[in-house]
Amino acid sequence: MFTKTLTITAVATATLAAAPAFADRDQLKIVGSSTVFPFSTTVAERFGKSTDFKTPIVESTGSGGGLKLFCAGVGEEHPDITNASRRIKSSEVEKCASNGITDIVEAKVGYDGIVFANSKTADRFTVSLADMFLALAKDVPAAEAGKTQPNPYTTWNQVNAQLPAVKIEVLGPPPTSGTRDAFVELAMEGGCKAVDWIKDLKKTDSTAYKSLCHTIREDGAYVEAGENDNLIVQKLQANPAAFGIFGYSFLEQNSDTVQGSLINGVEPTFEAIAEGDYPVSRSLFFYVKKDHVGVVPGIEEFLAEFTSEDAWGEDGYLADKGLIPMTEDERSEWAASITGLSNLSM
Repeated sequence: MFTKTLTITAVATATLAAAPAFADRDQLKIVGSSTVFPFSTTVAERFGKSTDFKTPIVESTGSGGGLKLFCAGVGEEHPDITNASRRIKSSEVEKCASNGITDIVEAKVGYDGIVFANSKTADRFTVSLADMFLALAKDVPAAEAGKTQPNPYTTWNQVNAQLPAVKIEVLGPPPTSGTRDAFVELAMEGGCKAVDWIKDLKKTDSTAYKSLCHTIREDGAYVEAGENDNLIVQKLQANPAAFGIFGYSFLEQNSDTVQGSLINGVEPTFEAIAEGDYPVSRSLFFYVKKDHVGVVPGIEEFLAEFTSEDAWGEDGYLADKGLIPMTEDERSEWAASITGLSNLSM
């Protein structure tokens, strides 16, 4: 009898050890992108009101910060979902795998534009990608072809004589932000490769090319304003001479106080971003930890709500928040992949 009791106890202990440590958690935890944050929060609030599940906790940590938390492990202390305003990197997939997270569901949710905005009390800017690169890069082309120099420009008219003699002061996201990643790739690199010899450098020395095109100056002209895009908007109201970099949805929500600059002659509008005419636009995502599905209640139901036409459709409530919807065919394909819990494929 004693032996049998030991055996039963051993089995029970092994079963408890194998059971997820967070089986009692009944509320979704979502982290990540400040750009996706308002969309995810809106879905979470609707979800909490329209179902019997608790309203998910959504935190704005930046895309890089969210993926770091997401990939740290499986369990109660780790988030179920992370939002990202860029696609997950292969290095992040490897980090996840090293911590036992091999099954990840990728969810593309729509599009967004990155705006270069200032206060409506100031004149609206019309800039090119080349202007933005020259204003914000750490090093810029020197007079001699093939040579660079530390950025000497302090006012916008030094970059382009057609721009006003206003001090270059730009408030933007930190390196952990997906908006920062997308901005340097789309805007900075877009302007950088307008220089012929730099464009050729990509073929001969891709590392030097990326360093030159992606490195933002650190002499005070660019100010890292954290992950709170609303804070940038507030600072623009206080300083009409400054500019801010953030997602289109924040421009939409604050259109009474701030305005988006025309970039390469294109205004940041819902239609221009949706049609692909606006040069600084990107896809938005979130990622789901499949090991938490079926353990933390409500994950599959939350995915169903996010991918419903009422949410991400052309006339859905997320479009009212500034999300640029995918086409109907894209939404159909992604909804099937997301709700079907298809594994990420790089």
